[in-house]
Amino acid sequence: MGADTIRIVKINREPVELYKVLKFENLAGSGGEAKHFVADGLVTVNGKIETRKRNKIYSGDVIGFNGSFLQIEAEE
Repeated sequence: MGADTIRIVKINREPVELYKVLKFENLAGSGGEAKHFVADGLVTVNGKIETRKRNKIYSGDVIGFNGSFLQIEAEE
């Protein structure tokens, strides 16, 4: 996946915690690892570095991590 590629991620409820998105999308091997990535400033939300691992994510948010971008959309 190229750095300019955005993958759509469907969520069935809002909000969802940031670290959980990383874990469930296999960008982190575990919830603990995902929390470390966020705390270390390696994750962006809507283009800004986010260090709050439990930051609430809503439909329309874009998460960036390690060259991957996830566009969050609520399921209909």
